[in-house]
Amino acid sequence: YYMYQSEWTDEPVLHVFPHWTWTDREEVDIWAYYSQADEVELFLNGRSLGKASKEGEELHVMWRVPYEPGELKAVSYRDGREVLTQTLRTAGEAAAVGLVSDRETLTFDDRELAFITVTIEDEHGTLLPDADHTVTFTVEGAGRLKAVGNGNQTSHESFLADHRQAFHGKCLLIVEPTAAGTIQITASSPGLTSKTIQLTSR
Repeated sequence: YYMYQSEWTDEPVLHVFPHWTWTDREEVDIWAYYSQADEVELFLNGRSLGKASKEGEELHVMWRVPYEPGELKAVSYRDGREVLTQTLRTAGEAAAVGLVSDRETLTFDDRELAFITVTIEDEHGTLLPDADHTVTFTVEGAGRLKAVGNGNQTSHESFLADHRQAFHGKCLLIVEPTAAGTIQITASSPGLTSKTIQLTSR
């Protein structure tokens, strides 16, 4: 997705991955896709690890970084000026469920759907990339739960259930409006702070 963005769009792109929460690595390969920039500089806990730029037909740049918990930051530059910044942080203990919808307003006559990303986060909102908590959903008001998923091709969980196990710290909830009004969506998991958001159906 980000590779295509970096090659096929005119907007600046900077995406660094995979993440910066490890328990079994001494070194980690960090990749960055970028566009509309000449080079990318990587920082670990405030220390520069050097700049890198694509050469020839390369689509990304890469660093092999000794793992050290904290903050990994990438900065892209064009003509010496900062273009974009992305920061990865080491996650702490799971503390809360996060919800982010791809839209806030839906048109129920058009059978429009809301795709809501569900995340397992620490107390600072950092994603836990290895979290596999089961999250339960309730949808109240002018909408209903349409489907759930998590991207795990080996999962045998029902797409129509009211719950889903997180995969790499995430899962997905799809909501369909049934009338005009307010849709209230709540996601909860034992031991974590639940999250509620509201959407509007027109």
